[in-house]
Amino acid sequence: MATRRNTPSFNRGYRVADQIQRDLSELIARELKDPRVGMATIQSVEVTPDYAHAKVYVSVLVGNAEETLEALNQAAGFLRNGLFKRLSIHTVPTLHFIFDRTPERAADMNALIAKAVDSRGKEETE
Repeated sequence: MATRRNTPSFNRGYRVADQIQRDLSELIARELKDPRVGMATIQSVEVTPDYAHAKVYVSVLVGNAEETLEALNQAAGFLRNGLFKRLSIHTVPTLHFIFDRTPERAADMNALIAKAVDSRGKEETE
């Protein structure tokens, strides 16, 4: 009995999302000239089963996150056109950029862990 993750359509959707992530990263870095886009990193892409829409999760290393998201959403048509030229699928999804706070949360968690380890080390030496 096959699980859902082993079905060809699930694997194809995953491969399409992965290819969109790679191609978008390249398009944003090389062809998008908007100065509002800082150092944006595409964390992940989720494509609907019908390939009509794609949620693109973005984190911003340098620059204003709100301005970067606004610029990316305004450039979504340009980026979609670039994907259309690169991808060999019938329907290229409409792109929806969403700010991903995972790197910020990870940094906060690391700081909390470091603080806890440091305070525990001080308690043991006393």
